[in-house]
Amino acid sequence: MSDMNFERMIEQLTPQMYEGLKRGVELGKWPDGRTLSSEQRELCLEAILRFEAKHNVAPEQRTGHIDRHGCGSDQHGEAQGDSIKWVN
Repeated sequence: MSDMNFERMIEQLTPQMYEGLKRGVELGKWPDGRTLSSEQRELCLEAILRFEAKHNVAPEQRTGHIDRHGCGSDQHGEAQGDSIKWVN
């Protein structure tokens, strides 16, 4: 899909279509139960992110938002206490 066609598609997305794409990415399948391919999932996610940017969705409502002011954070969003060490 060319960038121009993709941008045009983003401009025509309705909030209902946006919610449907989000649901599909979350579940990994379309409403009829068919599984999204990895390419479909990637394109849907890109469409979701572009829709959110274009429509000024509040940061805390955006896909992938991490609340930095929750448990274990100070008022500036900095982690407090023990750090986590990841091992493979």
